[in-house]
Amino acid sequence: MQVSQRKPDYVPDTRIDKFTFGMVLLILFSIAIPLILFPDEGKAWVGTARTFVGDNFGFAYLAFGVLAMMFVIYIVFSDIGKIKLGRPEETAEFPDASWASMLFCGGIGASILYWGLIEWAYYYQSPPFNIAGGSPDAIRWATTYGIFHWGPVAWAIYLVPAVPIAYFYYVRETPVLKVSQTLMPLLGEKLASSNWAKMLDVLFIFGMVGGGATTLGLASPLINEGLYNLFGLPRNITMQIVVLLVTTIIFAYSAYQGLKGGIQKLSNINFYLAMAFLLFILIVGPTVFILNTGLEALGRSITAMPRMMTYVEPFKDFQDFGFAHTTFPQDWTVFYWAWWLVFAPTIGLFIAKISRGRTIRNMVIGSMFYGSLGCAMFMIILGNYGLYLQLTGTVDVVAVLNNESPTAAIFAILNSLPMSYLVVAVFTFLAVIFTATTFDSISYILASVVQVEVDDEPHRWNRLFWAFTLCLLPAILMFLGDLQTLQTASIIAGAPLIIILTMMMISVIKAARYDLYYQSDYDLKTIHIEELANNAPWEEGKTSEAPEGSVLQQHEEWEQMREDTENAENDNIENDNDENAKNEK
Repeated sequence: MQVSQRKPDYVPDTRIDKFTFGMVLLILFSIAIPLILFPDEGKAWVGTARTFVGDNFGFAYLAFGVLAMMFVIYIVFSDIGKIKLGRPEETAEFPDASWASMLFCGGIGASILYWGLIEWAYYYQSPPFNIAGGSPDAIRWATTYGIFHWGPVAWAIYLVPAVPIAYFYYVRETPVLKVSQTLMPLLGEKLASSNWAKMLDVLFIFGMVGGGATTLGLASPLINEGLYNLFGLPRNITMQIVVLLVTTIIFAYSAYQGLKGGIQKLSNINFYLAMAFLLFILIVGPTVFILNTGLEALGRSITAMPRMMTYVEPFKDFQDFGFAHTTFPQDWTVFYWAWWLVFAPTIGLFIAKISRGRTIRNMVIGSMFYGSLGCAMFMIILGNYGLYLQLTGTVDVVAVLNNESPTAAIFAILNSLPMSYLVVAVFTFLAVIFTATTFDSISYILASVVQVEVDDEPHRWNRLFWAFTLCLLPAILMFLGDLQTLQTASIIAGAPLIIILTMMMISVIKAARYDLYYQSDYDLKTIHIEELANNAPWEEGKTSEAPEGSVLQQHEEWEQMREDTENAENDNIENDNDENAKNEK
């Protein structure tokens, strides 16, 4: 059995992967052009497909959420969690505060501002579990479900690709940030490097571009509404496209500067400004109500999590037996899990890229804690402030939402605060920065994935290309008024990711457990993978066995040595006792 030392440093092949690059553009244009030429037919087909997926495969999305939670729990409590992402002498590439801010800002975007303020209003009117809208129970669940949908399950889904990608990139030192390479232990080296496997990368990239483009397009009306409130600028498609271009320039510049030069700095500004914004609302708003309601909602989201994770309402069609017809799980939980799935490749890759020098356990726990806590703070403070206005009659948020628009309801809430003009200005600026920090991360990762291999940073022109590609698609569809269609299409495209991400979980567990057999520091707090087998089973087609000379075998040999030593000591003691007995006689 031969054991190899870790790969020496070498210059990666940073050329563009023409197959992946070309296929992504081909699929994007194949979808965008028919939507432009036949918008009504495309919208109808995509709507039908979404209904079919939601009604018939909704359980699969919810089951995957449960599986993702089980996966991260296993990683945290197993020896895999002890493995360090990088070499023994390396420390964390980014300080904890910067890492947490990049993690949160890159993984959420302006959507948390949008939904944090008004998501409760939808649950208030149409609550789960057949509860009457506007009832006391509806109010309690309205404060809870937002925390759940943006909580640990979402971040567990993000971590499903993050763990295997980080492991293969930093531990096995495979110089690529591609999904196909993480499946090598299951597919074998030959198939994982083929164009068939690269189609998995193409599918992931389509999810990134489709999901990212629609989110970018949906953020533009929010920013446009803020500019209307501040300066009276018109609310129309032209202004929204201008907003889109300005935001794109910001995140393109940030991505151009790289992780440390742009993304880290922009994320830090975003994080501290967001915390100041939340603190202001908490202080000037109904502080006690927000804290009391938030604590209760947080507790309910924890105790009721199993129920919410598995709520599919299978009896909705049996109304003759007293069951109400509701599509709440399909409209909300299935939709959110599908949305997180679409973004999982992007955010998972980004989490992996910024976690060099940390243990896998540190990466997983930090992502779950900082991500869930940050989202909960937005839902608790922003959401409960809006709910307080509704309950006291200060602002009829629900009426504004139903009669005007979601963005109108958001700014009706903000305009009720002291110094409302300044509040709206900060909120609008935050929406721009949140959007920029998310999409500089996406364009950075897209640039990394379409290269054959990556060095520390992908090519700058490559980053700029994907930044403006992300802008082009929503600009076209905003002009056609058809963003919802692409959003739905990208979510449908996320369905195959359930299978691929499940394979990635199995793959990384298989690879990590195999590699752990070789390490002499297997029982230490932090495990450094310093030796790799030359004949890993997925590389030469052999079956996975505990290799000769492995730590497992060393442990057995040590136990045998200890047992032999104890037996020898016992024999010596018996001999000494016999000698003493003879001397006494």
